[in-house]
Amino acid sequence: MMKLRQLEIELEEVLKFKNPKVYLEQYMTPPHLAACLLHMADSKFHDIYGKTVLDIGCGSGILSCGASLLGADYTLGVDIDEDALTLFRENCSMLVPSNSVECLQCDIRQYMTNKSFRTSFDVIFMNPPYGTKNNKGIDMEFLEAATNMFKTAIYSLHKTSTRKYVCKRAKSMGLDASVQAELRYNLDATFTFHKVKSKDIEVDFIRFTPTKQTVK
Repeated sequence: MMKLRQLEIELEEVLKFKNPKVYLEQYMTPPHLAACLLHMADSKFHDIYGKTVLDIGCGSGILSCGASLLGADYTLGVDIDEDALTLFRENCSMLVPSNSVECLQCDIRQYMTNKSFRTSFDVIFMNPPYGTKNNKGIDMEFLEAATNMFKTAIYSLHKTSTRKYVCKRAKSMGLDASVQAELRYNLDATFTFHKVKSKDIEVDFIRFTPTKQTVK
């Protein structure tokens, strides 16, 4: 398995958004953070190597690229924004030039009750919008959509301040939530309304699995 530091070095090559869109909360997942999350999922739970992976709200593709570098059999990145997918394709062609990574443009929320994707992927990764501007509740919509599409686990980042609420909502969706790490997300100034160069946001890295009652 690729070592953590080597994975981080590879992901540092991922190209960033040139013109990020505020209404889509297009913040780049830092390479160090992405590498740590992916490496933990693979080394602790064996959830990447040889698995099929779905990256919801894939953006630049840093999580998809990382999953492929760690040996995922197949990875699909999904995003609503065509500009993001253009960047995604560029990053994938540079870092993982193979047909093991593909992308799809769609609004993932359309699949919240759609059975066509049901249990299609072994594991799902996502760094969803937190809904801090105009998309209140969108992180829970992403999670609800994900429940229709996985077999083993969903990995997701959520603001620590919302932990109690996230765990409660997850339970109502038939999921057990286990906080794997408490992290500080160093958010660089990205948009004109940002008044400081960077800001640390406390986030939880959560692993969601089906409750015993929902396991078939």
